[in-house]
Amino acid sequence: SDKQQQQQHIECVVCGDKSSGKHYGQFTCEGCKSFFKRSVRRNLSYTCRANRNCPIDQHHRNQCQYCRLKKCLKVGMRREAVQRGRMPPTQPTHGQFALTNGDPLNCHSYLSGYISLLLRAEPYPTSRFGSQCMQPNNIMGIENICELAARMLFSAVEWARNIPFFPDLQITDQVALLRLTWSELFVLNAAQCSMPLHVAPLLAAAGLHASPMSADRVVAFMDHIRIFQEQVEKLKALHVDSAEYSCLKAIVLFTSDACGLSDVAHVESLQEKSQCALEEYVRSQYPNQPTRFGKLLLRLPSLRTVSSSVIEQLFFVRLVGKTPIETLIRDMLLSGSSFNWPYMAIQ
Repeated sequence: SDKQQQQQHIECVVCGDKSSGKHYGQFTCEGCKSFFKRSVRRNLSYTCRANRNCPIDQHHRNQCQYCRLKKCLKVGMRREAVQRGRMPPTQPTHGQFALTNGDPLNCHSYLSGYISLLLRAEPYPTSRFGSQCMQPNNIMGIENICELAARMLFSAVEWARNIPFFPDLQITDQVALLRLTWSELFVLNAAQCSMPLHVAPLLAAAGLHASPMSADRVVAFMDHIRIFQEQVEKLKALHVDSAEYSCLKAIVLFTSDACGLSDVAHVESLQEKSQCALEEYVRSQYPNQPTRFGKLLLRLPSLRTVSSSVIEQLFFVRLVGKTPIETLIRDMLLSGSSFNWPYMAIQ
């Protein structure tokens, strides 16, 4: 009863109203809990009519949704707690459906067992790649950009190692698939974590300031950076949620275009499975957006317009020198979490 009394006096960390318990990682009132859940579930984006620092308290909380959501995130309410909901303690079998919030009445919010497993394989589920990433206007130093890129590449390989079906493929097939698709997975991860893509530090990262460069080479690099930025912006404009990102990455990874696959038909069937999972998820989660599934799929072919050799030059040359990314990927795949970067220890 002491505990109950204490709980009665806990305030909502967002608006100061009486808290009804812990929701999505923080003590909040029912109103802020519902608002946060609705905003994340429906992927809603708001705008502030003032200067983005409106007071959020019991009396003003409904006046600016932008600032209310911003405060929810600032005090530590977790988006992924809504996205994934309460996962069942045992891994669901493929084809079984797990409700995202454990509410059997909410039939529109299920995650298929397959998507749940794709999501669980994400190596950085909480903040993904660190807080720097979440501030789009934050200009990061070169070292930070390269370290972030290293984390994202490692994350893509680590994710693949832990998703259903991929580890069961022959190791030569695993290497072939990742060698072909690593740059597309990298672009998807960059969009998902809102990677800052400011031109100056990227050019510096590519070493263009270190040695004299012909003007046309600089211009060519600027073009490639612009293409990269455009791909990321187009994905961000669709407000892709984490379940959709996981499916898109699986569709990209399981491609029969890779050279020398031992079982092309099997890889094709895994791509189809991933595509069907995405279609089913989008139809149930976004019933008012009938063209959403098509728009998501149409983003994938253009990911290949971002040249993998340019990503290598921009983000990895400082880190690994002349070691080809393909060699790194093979080493990551074979050594797993015990992998060591050639010139840098990633924590």
